[in-house]
Amino acid sequence: MSGYSIKNLAGQFGVTPRALRFYEDKGLLSPARRGQTRIYSERDKTRLLLTLRGKRLGFSLEECKEIIDMYDPSQSNDTRQLVRLCQKITEHRRALLEKMKDVEATLKTMDEVEQNCLDKLLKNVAQG
Repeated sequence: MSGYSIKNLAGQFGVTPRALRFYEDKGLLSPARRGQTRIYSERDKTRLLLTLRGKRLGFSLEECKEIIDMYDPSQSNDTRQLVRLCQKITEHRRALLEKMKDVEATLKTMDEVEQNCLDKLLKNVAQG
């Protein structure tokens, strides 16, 4: 049986074997077994690649699984997966933009408080 060992696949993607076992528990990967040894297939390798890409985009593992599981190689014109991916990207972009606004507002408030503190310090030094 050809395939990838847990150590080999983890090394290729810069993840830990524990992460691969976790992804397996979540249903993202389904390696074959030879006794206690996990043998990962090309399909598992592709699913891992897509999972890690989804995580970089901010998707939860559940969202990654939902989108990846929609893929049906027998339906080459099936657009469900692409539509769902676009919907998820739109949702995450909206959430990130909201977080950016929150961060910008926080930084503005911090600037104001810091400037107020510096003004008081300068006033105290000048009086002192």
